[in-house]
Formats: sequence, C-alpha cells, structure tokens
Amino acid sequence: MTEAVQRVQSDSPWEEAFGCARAVAAGDRVLVSGTMPFTGTVLNGEGDPYQQAKSAFGNALAALERFGLGPEAVVRTRMYLTHARDVDEVGRAHKELFDAVRPAATLVVVSGFVDSRVLVEVELEAYRGATST
Repeated sequence: MTEAVQRVQSDSPWEEAFGCARAVAAGDRVLVSGTMPFTGTVLNGEGDPYQQAKSAFGNALAALERFGLGPEAVVRTRMYLTHARDVDEVGRAHKELFDAVRPAATLVVVSGFVDSRVLVEVELEAYRGATST
C-alpha cells in the first residue's frame, strides 16, 4: 500500500482557479475529479454527447495513467449529463470503455456546467491494489 498522498494536475484552468487536483491517490484509491471533454481550451465533440463522453473519459483515464493505471483499475464511474435524451449515447461510450471491467456506475442529469456547451462531465475512482473478480 502506498502511504503518501499523491496529486496530479492537468491543463484545466479550473484546477488553478479552484485550488484542486485532477486526481488524488491516497493508499490504494485514486480519485479523478470531474472531467470535461476539453483539450486545453478546445471543446471536443461540441453538440455530440457520445464524442464528449469519449473525450471526457479519455481525459480522466489519462490522469489514471499518471499512476500506472488503466481502465481495468476503475471501480466506480459517475456521469453527469445536461439532457436525459443523451443517456443512450453516453451509455454507449461508457460500455465501449468499461464493458469488460463493469465498474459501479452512476448517471445523473444536472442543470448545467460552467461552460454551457458541455453536455457531459465524468468522474472515476480506481483501485490500485490486487485484482479480484
């Protein structure tokens, strides 16, 4: 078990503005903050919930990679959507990435995000201990 708390940053301007990290590892858990579908200041998949979900999950998984983890370590996902109509498309993106892993998952419809073009934001929790089924 790792004793020290480790933190990683990304290029998100909100991390600096809010004083938070993209991901924090404490012991065997790695928590990835709410992650949107941006590369720098460019929104990926504008108007497309499937592409936004793929991009947001890709950004979140990139944070896990900094701890040597991949999708197989994910034990919980959270998906926040601005429209219930997008559930199937976001669910399709989730299934493509996590079907073999089957993490606990939550999907919530929210009133909006800090950027009104964003349709999807995601969070991940991972376990970096021994693999079990």
